[in-house]
Amino acid sequence: MTAVFKDHEGDQRMPTKWWASRIAIYAALITWAFVCLFPIFWTITTSFKLAPDVMKGNMIPWVDFQPKWRGWESLGLSPRLIGEVSTVREEFFKRFWNSAIVAVSASTLAVVLGSLAAYGLSRFNYRFGFMRNSDISFFFLSQMILPPVVLALPFLVLYRSLDLLDSRIGLILLYTLMVLPIVIWIMRDQFQGIPVELEEAALVDGLGIWGAFMQIVLPIALPGMVAAFILSLVLCWNEYFFAALLTATNSTTLPVMVASQTGSQGINWWSMAALSTAAIFPLIIVAIFLERYIIKGMAAGAVK
Repeated sequence: MTAVFKDHEGDQRMPTKWWASRIAIYAALITWAFVCLFPIFWTITTSFKLAPDVMKGNMIPWVDFQPKWRGWESLGLSPRLIGEVSTVREEFFKRFWNSAIVAVSASTLAVVLGSLAAYGLSRFNYRFGFMRNSDISFFFLSQMILPPVVLALPFLVLYRSLDLLDSRIGLILLYTLMVLPIVIWIMRDQFQGIPVELEEAALVDGLGIWGAFMQIVLPIALPGMVAAFILSLVLCWNEYFFAALLTATNSTTLPVMVASQTGSQGINWWSMAALSTAAIFPLIIVAIFLERYIIKGMAAGAVK
C-alpha cells in the first residue's frame, strides 16, 4: 500500500531544527551555570584541602585529594573541636553576629524608607527647580556612581566627631544610605505597575490613603520588596571597604575577618575558604526559601 498523505520536506526538517535549538540553549545554560557555581565549588573544596593540595591545584575530592578538616579546625568548627573551648570560634561567631545585625537592620531600614520614597515618586508629581520625578529617581541612582574611596575621609571625620567609629549603628546608617538608591529604583517600578484604580476604589470604599497603601498596595508589591531586601542584604553582607575603615575591634564584620587570613608565610587559603563558605551559607539558605518572591519581584513590571 502507498501512503495517501505525505509530510512535506519542510515539516520533516522542523524537528531537527527544534532539537538543535534546544540543545544549543541547554548547552549555553549549563555552561553559564558552571561558570556561576564553580567559584562556590572551589571555595568549599578548598576549605577541606591541605597546603600541598592547594598549591598543586587539586580540584576533585577523593580523586585528586583526600578531604581534611584543616580549614574548619582553624576556626574551631571541625567535628573534633566543636565541643571544646575555642577563642577563634568565639571570634567568628562575634563577627558573624555583627554582620547579621548590620546587614538585616540596614536592609530593613532601606526597604521601609525606599518604599515610601518610591511610592511618592510613582503616585505624585514633584518639582525641584528643573528636576522632575524621573530626574529625582535618576539622581538617587547616580549616587552609586561615586567611588567609595572618595567618601572615605569625609565619613571618617564625620563618624569621629559623632563618636560612631567602631559601632554597629554607624555601619547600619551608612549601609542604609548605600543601598537606598537601589531599593528606590526597584520599588518605583513595582508601584508604577500597580493600577491607580485599585487605590481609588479603596478610597471610595472608605479607606484612607494610608489604609489603601497598607491593605491594597503593599500586599501586591510584597514580592518586589522581598527582592529589594535580598539584594540589599547581599550588598550589605559582602561590603568590606567601609567595614574595614570605620571599625576596629567591636563591630568588625565577616568580610574583614576573611581578608585578615594572612600570615608571615602567606595566605591561609584553607582558613579563608572555610570562612567564606560559612559566610555565604546563610545567604544561600535565604535565597532558597525566598526564591519565588525574588523571581516575582525581579520580573514584575517586565510585561504590562
